[in-house]
Amino acid sequence: MAHHPILWTFRRCPYAMRARLALASSGIKVELREVRLKDKPLAFLQTSASGTVPALRLPDQVLDESLDIMIWALEQNDPRRLLDMPQEGWDLIAENDGPFKVALDHTKYATRYPDVDETVERRKAASYLVSLDERLAGQSWIFGNHPTLADLALLPFVRQFAHIDREWFDAQEWPNLIAWLDRFLASGAFMHIMNKYSPWAEGDAPLWFSG
Repeated sequence: MAHHPILWTFRRCPYAMRARLALASSGIKVELREVRLKDKPLAFLQTSASGTVPALRLPDQVLDESLDIMIWALEQNDPRRLLDMPQEGWDLIAENDGPFKVALDHTKYATRYPDVDETVERRKAASYLVSLDERLAGQSWIFGNHPTLADLALLPFVRQFAHIDREWFDAQEWPNLIAWLDRFLASGAFMHIMNKYSPWAEGDAPLWFSG
């Protein structure tokens, strides 16, 4: 068994994105294994009890919740003080991962939910984003002028929502939110975590990922 951390990931998954963001910020070196979700390798299924990405195999445990991976990485090393955030940050993450993600999915994948009104769901998601826009007024990040775990945890999901219909998103009255998202999309950190890799196969040489 490998004695180094192994991260099973999927490039476009927002949960996997935020795990990679935290790992990159921590500087911890991991072996990255890209998963093709329609053809999940046995080694991955033997690692992740839920069969979902991201999953981080450590010598003594497996973390297969993205937030747990973020916290673990930053507890090892947190040079940007991302864990230095108020309780409100945890509350925002809970709202993001709960009601906002539900409304996001109902909007993005409306055909999968024929009993749900897409317009109502988009409005629910938008009300959360309006509150984020208000928080961002006059500052670069949610809690001021340096990022926290909340920024890294939320941005991949706001990106996913924006990309449902970027023209509609940009027409909304949330200029601070748009600026926050666009700064993130233009950042070196985002470019770094979005490199394209071939799906992992048994026998492949390790592919190393770090900050």
